[in-house]
Amino acid sequence: MQNKIKNLSEFVKKIDQMKKQDKMDLSSDQDLSIAIMNLISIEEHFFFTAEKTGKDEYFDLLKEVREMRKSLLQKIIKEYEGEVWCISKHLLAASMRLMEVGTKQLGMGKKEEAKELFQKSYDLYGMFWALNMKLIGTNDIKEAGGVESEKTIKKIDENALNKLDNNPTGFTGKLRDLVRKAIDCCIE
Repeated sequence: MQNKIKNLSEFVKKIDQMKKQDKMDLSSDQDLSIAIMNLISIEEHFFFTAEKTGKDEYFDLLKEVREMRKSLLQKIIKEYEGEVWCISKHLLAASMRLMEVGTKQLGMGKKEEAKELFQKSYDLYGMFWALNMKLIGTNDIKEAGGVESEKTIKKIDENALNKLDNNPTGFTGKLRDLVRKAIDCCIE
């Protein structure tokens, strides 16, 4: 991972260069990723509604929304290998769910719990972008989660686990900084 995320300023320069060459518009892609998150939620709601009501027409609607979500996801994920497509979808889905639970906690006056959930949501969102901008690979995600291989468990960087640390230096901290710098300087 160190060789892929060496220098934050190099990354920001790379993003700026890609924008100048009109190869990417992170602002539009970010909006599209949020729309995709919502489409995933709609798929889930159609599934549960179909099961709760016993009405198969909700499965038909689910299928239509799924096809729309797949075609929109292809606009962000143009090239992928192995499980990256599914990983990306699940990163967006988990990010959206944590955001929703955090919002509910906030509404109940539980600010600290909400803040922690929002941070986890943003970390997953950052992982989605890092993976799809090819800043990290699936091995980096496995290593960040403590799995070096199927047989060996690796210790997670302690700095990535300290919830009291406002500026984590571990894997998710670096991703958070990368995404913040890349998306904060988007084309409008």
